[in-house]
Amino acid sequence: MAEQFSYTTRMDIKYDHFEVIDIPKMVEETKDKWFNQTLTKVNESVVRVGIVEGEYHWHKHDTEDEFFFVLSGKLFIDLENETIELNPHQGYTVSKGVVHRTRAPKKTVMLMVEPDTIVPTGSSTN
Repeated sequence: MAEQFSYTTRMDIKYDHFEVIDIPKMVEETKDKWFNQTLTKVNESVVRVGIVEGEYHWHKHDTEDEFFFVLSGKLFIDLENETIELNPHQGYTVSKGVVHRTRAPKKTVMLMVEPDTIVPTGSSTN
């Protein structure tokens, strides 16, 4: 049985090519503490927005790398032996197979770029 998490994750592609993507409007409308929405598909990858506050669970992606780019707020990426701190306009790539979790001490808006095959919750390590 799959583990359940209290995250809102929307895998549908919200915007097609040639459509304007309005992140501030999405931030204003989002009431969830942990919200992910796939914005658009670019070749074999997707771009997602994360509007988050709090902790995600420890997990890994066996076959996909994951890129995080902070637009506002502060994001911590915990790895097994270190913590990466990202402030606005900073990004970081976690390689496939690396156990990690993300944390946001305050409301944070980030973009993620990853293959369209990725399962955002990854393989749980608990």
